[in-house]
Amino acid sequence: MVRKGSGSWRMCIDYTYLNKACLKDSFPLPHIDQLVDTTFGHQMLSFMDAYSGYNQIKMNPTDEEAIAFQIDRGLYCYRVMPFGLKNAGATYQRLMNKIFKTLVGRNMEVYKDDMLVKSLEKYQHISDLE
Repeated sequence: MVRKGSGSWRMCIDYTYLNKACLKDSFPLPHIDQLVDTTFGHQMLSFMDAYSGYNQIKMNPTDEEAIAFQIDRGLYCYRVMPFGLKNAGATYQRLMNKIFKTLVGRNMEVYKDDMLVKSLEKYQHISDLE
């Protein structure tokens, strides 16, 4: 446990050895400069951060044991994807691309947990957000 600047506590687990043992997921992440270029000519932009998005992805039960950790009260494991795993970013990007398949490239762009809704005309923006 590590004390945060706010005085609260945060659990930190070192996944260095687990990450070395895992194959890299080669799912490509979007290029930021290309995402920025796609906003050219749009009158309205809304930026959203899926702050706890990673914590919504369930772990495969067969993988839970690999990320188990021990404290004085026993052995525990995450049931959702924790930060620090080598392929967390690629896994999350793949899921976002699947969820927003019909919108990405049209009126939405996604980079991991950051989302952008863009509208060519101001009057379209509310419907684009919906």
